[in-house]
Amino acid sequence: MTDHAPLSGRDLIAALCVVLIWGTNFVAMKFGLRDFTPFQLGAGRFLFAILPLVFFIRPPKLSWRIVLLYGLCQGVGQFGLLFLSLRAGMSAALASVILQTQVFFTAIFSYALLSERPSRALLAGLALAACGLGCFGLNYVGGANAAAGAAAGGTTLAGFLLCLCAAAMWAASNIVVRRAQRSTPQFDVLAFMVWSSLAPILPFIGLSLLFDDPATRWRWTGAPPSTWASLAYLGWMATILGYAMWTGLLKRHPVNRVAPFSLGVPVVGIAAGMLVLGDTINALQWAGIALIVAALACVLWGGRFLDRARPRP
Repeated sequence: MTDHAPLSGRDLIAALCVVLIWGTNFVAMKFGLRDFTPFQLGAGRFLFAILPLVFFIRPPKLSWRIVLLYGLCQGVGQFGLLFLSLRAGMSAALASVILQTQVFFTAIFSYALLSERPSRALLAGLALAACGLGCFGLNYVGGANAAAGAAAGGTTLAGFLLCLCAAAMWAASNIVVRRAQRSTPQFDVLAFMVWSSLAPILPFIGLSLLFDDPATRWRWTGAPPSTWASLAYLGWMATILGYAMWTGLLKRHPVNRVAPFSLGVPVVGIAAGMLVLGDTINALQWAGIALIVAALACVLWGGRFLDRARPRP
């Protein structure tokens, strides 16, 4: 494994497939929410993620507290809030961008909980990301501006805030994974993903029984094939296959060779949202997108330039 070794054709195809799967899975979420409530979609996503693999894959050699905590943070936290965000008025295109702020929430949590000091490139990226979020937030300042922003960009303040909370919960699940890696460096990621997907199912069912309109509880029996296809896509493709291919790439190549492909996820997400769902993006939101993508690029590549610019003793 070397920093400059190019990806093989097979690995390059795998990386592009992950970008395509993760970028388009926001559209699949929107399709699923046409017939399911956010809590029902959450339960369905993780049911598909565990079936039938849970019958063939052994449990990971980890503390069940770690597996359970990850499942709750990533499942109920990240995806539960994301589904609520999409239902509350966040567009698929912008959700694919805002969710990438998990990189910066992870940095903040890592500093607070793991005592990991942020690099200069990361601090610069945080500043750019804050400016980007400010551009998004300006859409909701003042009654007239808020209404115009929602009409032009297809989003609401509630959807925006819930999406940010989903990004923060993704970051929390990243911290759980880091603790798992410290305790068991060679843990089986596929087994971890499958068995942690058990944890959100019952909470999602319970939340649905508590908060969903009783008239919607049996709606899934009449859901069209497209809705079931979206559930299968979210469970099998985005959750299991996507994470398995991405982890395989990280095992075979250095992070700095693989991570830049993650910049393609919001690009695909924006394109899919606009082409398939007709999402619209206003000028302030384009500015926010540009700043957040620049922030991610700064984190990925900024360290090299800052190190070169630093005066040598």
